[in-house]
Amino acid sequence: MEPKHLTAGHGWEWIKQGYALFMKAPLLWIVLLLICVVAAVAISNVPVVGEPLVSLLMPVVLAGLMAGCKDLGKGEELELAHLFRGFQQHTTQLVTLGGISLVSQFLIFGLMMLVGGSALVGILMSGQPEVDPEVMKQAVNGAGLAMLLGITLFSMLIMAMQFAPLLVYFNNVTPLTAMKLSLRAFLNNVAAMLVYGLTFILLAILASMPMMLGWLVLLPIVFTSLYASYSEIFPSAQLASTSSDAADIFKPDQ
Repeated sequence: MEPKHLTAGHGWEWIKQGYALFMKAPLLWIVLLLICVVAAVAISNVPVVGEPLVSLLMPVVLAGLMAGCKDLGKGEELELAHLFRGFQQHTTQLVTLGGISLVSQFLIFGLMMLVGGSALVGILMSGQPEVDPEVMKQAVNGAGLAMLLGITLFSMLIMAMQFAPLLVYFNNVTPLTAMKLSLRAFLNNVAAMLVYGLTFILLAILASMPMMLGWLVLLPIVFTSLYASYSEIFPSAQLASTSSDAADIFKPDQ
């Protein structure tokens, strides 16, 4: 299964398609994402195991949301039950994917510490929402190589994880293979991803202005546009769907 090469303009098209998919069930999308956010915050506050558990379960929940996108694209209904679809099939592989991501994060932090970024890593892993500017300045001083290494490796991890849960869930691909395919898909479509990312940055600024209310719309579009991009980069003719129905390329209503 080889990811397609798409032009830069597709980055904007994914957002348009994501918006169209969101508008098929706007209220339910908002409810689903609010449930996810509240649950993630609640679990993260559990001492010691909270944050790692969120990392492990994130691909499982994302798979359920993507199943909802697929069903909407086929003209079916979005349901609260979609949140639990990832717990019904390929759960072990999805949790394994989350585990690989979690271990990778710790390894990256470890490498950053080895090249002189111990103080900076300590701040990043403390989970404190506010840090004394002077303390941060001291941590950053002399940690240039650690910062460069961290930015590079975390960027690669994000690329490798972008489509991996979808490939595991819809294509029955192993976690490591899914991460390799996701990374290749991102690198094959750097121009489209750049347009996609820059547009979201602009939309995020606009969404944050009216008391953050715009995020009620933008956050669901983050997920629906992800499915739109996956559907175009990995055509339905190549999908090995886990269900009896072949996966369809998402096409928004005209």
